[in-house]
Amino acid sequence: MCMRSRLLFFCLAAFLLCSCYNHGQQTPDAWDLTKEQIDSISFSTTHHYTQGYNFVVNTDSLVLLSDEGDSLFVVKHDRLVVADINIQPQDTIDSVWVKVARDQLTLGWMRESEMLRAVSPDDPISEFIDFFSDSHLLIFLAFVAIVDAAYGLFRLNRRKAYIVHFRDVSSFYPTLLCLLVASSATLYATIQMFTPETWRHFYYHPSLNPFELPTILCWFLLSVWAILIVGIAALFDLQRRLTLGDALLYVGGLVAVCAVDYVVFSLTTLWYVGYLLLVLYIAFALWRYFRFSYERYHCGQCGFPLRSKGVCPHCGALNE
Repeated sequence: MCMRSRLLFFCLAAFLLCSCYNHGQQTPDAWDLTKEQIDSISFSTTHHYTQGYNFVVNTDSLVLLSDEGDSLFVVKHDRLVVADINIQPQDTIDSVWVKVARDQLTLGWMRESEMLRAVSPDDPISEFIDFFSDSHLLIFLAFVAIVDAAYGLFRLNRRKAYIVHFRDVSSFYPTLLCLLVASSATLYATIQMFTPETWRHFYYHPSLNPFELPTILCWFLLSVWAILIVGIAALFDLQRRLTLGDALLYVGGLVAVCAVDYVVFSLTTLWYVGYLLLVLYIAFALWRYFRFSYERYHCGQCGFPLRSKGVCPHCGALNE
């Protein structure tokens, strides 16, 4: 049998084997669900959690009402699982009651609104989101970051140290890192304003894989990964270009600028001002880098990067 005939035979055999696979009978009965299952799916769609979901208590104490009417207490860091959900239409405060259990002996009911104020999803990513979403923390960070950055940058400028955007090194990574932080903060605030349910679902079901998330969350998570990667690249590049002392001072100033970027753009975007500020900031950062820091030339003798023609500070060769 020639090669062409063998190839045709194997293609035909593969086609026949695939076509003979039985996927099962597709009947409407296969999709029949009980009323309880339909209610559970509907509740999960709107509330983003259902029976079996795990929470962790983040307040000092939480009161549960047992089936016998007794009060039970759970304390901070206790882990709870949702055991049952009941709708009480006659309750004018909150019609959704949730039964949670810490263990077999400690389980009881409470209103959903009271529960959600006192618990977080039992996931480190969700707890991290809680920490950075606290409004009081943001205001405090805004004040501390701006004051600290202003003082730190003033001291660095007086010492004629390298500072991102102002007396910058020739590496583009620090500038790119600042732009990524500002863009991510703006995108984060945008999600909070325009697609809060998308963010709420991510909060209850977080993932570090951007490609299994909706488009806007995918872009946000990609920007977070980019911040991590560019930050590491910036550290390695600064280590190569600066002495240890200068590098430490530069990194301190870089962290301060990134902190200010995060606070300013995450807050101002809530009033729509952040979008204009972001465009101006990108234009400013790029202009400062390409006008004052970008190295257009390289020494013809040693290859050392130069911002302008002339004597190479590394080997002393004249470049015209």
